[in-house]
Amino acid sequence: MYSTNNHLPRIRRDVAIFASKNGIRKASRYYGYSPSAISKWVKILNKIGHHPIPTLSSKPRSHPKTTDENIVRKIVDTRIRLRRSSEVVHESLRREGVTVSISTVKRTLGRKRLLNKRSPWRRYHPPVDRPYPVKAVDLVEIDTIHTMQSKKARMYTFVLIDVYCRWIYAKSYQKMNSKTSLRFVKEAQKHAPFTFNMIQTDHGPEFGKWFVTQSKVNHRYTRVGKPNDNAHVERVNRTIQEESLDKLMPTPRIFNKALQSYLHYYNTQRFHFGIQLKTPQEMLGCSQGID
Repeated sequence: MYSTNNHLPRIRRDVAIFASKNGIRKASRYYGYSPSAISKWVKILNKIGHHPIPTLSSKPRSHPKTTDENIVRKIVDTRIRLRRSSEVVHESLRREGVTVSISTVKRTLGRKRLLNKRSPWRRYHPPVDRPYPVKAVDLVEIDTIHTMQSKKARMYTFVLIDVYCRWIYAKSYQKMNSKTSLRFVKEAQKHAPFTFNMIQTDHGPEFGKWFVTQSKVNHRYTRVGKPNDNAHVERVNRTIQEESLDKLMPTPRIFNKALQSYLHYYNTQRFHFGIQLKTPQEMLGCSQGID
């Protein structure tokens, strides 16, 4: 009864119809099924009519160690009230005097679909050692600024920064995907006075496998749940918005016109505490002197 064969419901119906006309024993000899099974099918056929007899689930109807319904209700209510992880829910119940294991809490919340599970489509990205930037080109970070144009539309500003000398490049686009990311990197490489050695990004969809293979540059993903890995570009995102973009009409044409003059100011005139009150252009000259 517990087969995944899609034809069995129809076969059971045909066997039951044959048994109703010719007898259960004869149907058993003819089809090769046990008389007890055919007898059950005949009873089901009399209830549902001449319809395929569905395959029953092999899931057990009960278990002697089933979690009490009151405990299940407390687990669910605590999760909804706190909106925290399974560990927090378990600790909260323990302090309330409810005896339940952490595995039971996780299993219950998973069964009730109250856990934020990892997406089955998310790809695994193997870890890559982060290089220590001792000169320009060693490591550049890339991130994307999302700007709302209206309630339903948004635009995207890609930002790149060299970790050593703080040289930046940014440009706004109407769309965000791997092709746009690759186009941005190629444009940034044309404007950069050095060649990128390694690119670091987060796990956003615009930096997927296709982008990594097509960019032909060493690539590193930030650690999941560790936004500080991209701290330099996250900070410059805020700087660009506060000093250049916040008061502008959100369109790629206007943003890019403003960025053209701001990038020149940022790279050649703006002093940075992170590089001993030098400009990125000065740091870049020191880096080239080291080479």
